[in-house]
Formats: sequence, C-alpha cells, structure tokens
Amino acid sequence: MLSIIQAAGWPIWFLLLCSIIGLALIIERGISLRSAAVFSTAARDHAYELARQAHPSAEQIQRLQKTNALGHIYASLLQNKDQPETVRQHAAEDAGSEVYFQLNRYLPALGTIAVIAPLLGLFGTVVGMIEIFASYQPQGSDPTLLANGISMALYNTGFGIIIAVPALIAHRYYRSRSDYLLHRLEIEASRFNRFLSQLS
Repeated sequence: MLSIIQAAGWPIWFLLLCSIIGLALIIERGISLRSAAVFSTAARDHAYELARQAHPSAEQIQRLQKTNALGHIYASLLQNKDQPETVRQHAAEDAGSEVYFQLNRYLPALGTIAVIAPLLGLFGTVVGMIEIFASYQPQGSDPTLLANGISMALYNTGFGIIIAVPALIAHRYYRSRSDYLLHRLEIEASRFNRFLSQLS
C-alpha cells in the first residue's frame, strides 16, 4: 500500500484525507440513523402513559425528551397537553425541524466528498500528465520519469473513483433513510396529537 501511495505522488494525500473523512461520516450516519436511535417502543409506551396522567411532571417529560427523536417530539406535545390542537401541532413542527436537522446532519458533507473525490483524482491525473511532459527531452525521455507520470495519473484517477462511488451510494441511501424516518415520525406525532385531543 505504501508503494502505491508513493507511486501516486503527493496529490494522493488529498484523496486519502477525503477517504478518511468520508468513512467517518458513513460510520457516524450509520449509527445515528438506526431505528433504535430514532424510535423506541419503550418511549412510545411511556409517552402514552404520561398522557393518561392528569399532570405529568416536568422531570418525567424531560427524561422522555432525552430518549430519542420520537421521545423529543412526544415531549413537545406533552408540554402543550392542555393547549388547543393547533398549538400542539405547531410545537410538534418546531420539534420536528430540530429532528430534521439532526437526521440530515453531515449528509451535505458526505455528498461533497462524493463530488470532489473525482475532481481531486482528475487533479492528480493532470499533475501526472505534467510530469510526463516535463520528462520529455528531444534527445530521448527517461523511461523512469515517464512511468512515474503515468502511475501518478492512473492511481489518482482510480483512487478518486473508488472514494466517490461508496460516498455517493451512502449519501443516497442515508438521504432516503432520513426521509423514511421523518415520515414515520410525522405519523407517530399526528397519532399522538389525536390521542391527546381525545383525552381533553
């Protein structure tokens, strides 16, 4: 691996930095967008239990709010339990905007990695071509310098594609995953809001 990095030349370090950042973002989003990190049947049951209480304590609501994204939305509705349905709906929308930000966090950065990795690979290719032309001499080119330029060009192109493809796939997948989770959260919030309306 070290020999490949040496053959690819100094432009490869930009691609290696992109690969490290991209891998970290993929792992982080994979952990954050798990169903267990967003939904919890325990949080749902606890929220409905608190809703049946006449006056749930602020401490109980805060504990529910800290469980996961669904608990955060439930808590915003419970804090406005005695308010009209429209007020509760606006409170749920405010909480939902915070959840939307958390679910889509770092996705633009991952998309940026998918876009710039091929460009950095192309940059390495251009540097490699410059090395090739710089090694040309009328009396005859040095085969070693020519091979180094070709290696730099091809390795950087290959690394750029290798980094961009998984980053793009992960970005598209996590984007659809986030939309799915937000849709489920919206359904659960509407259902809980109707339940609160029936109790009042």
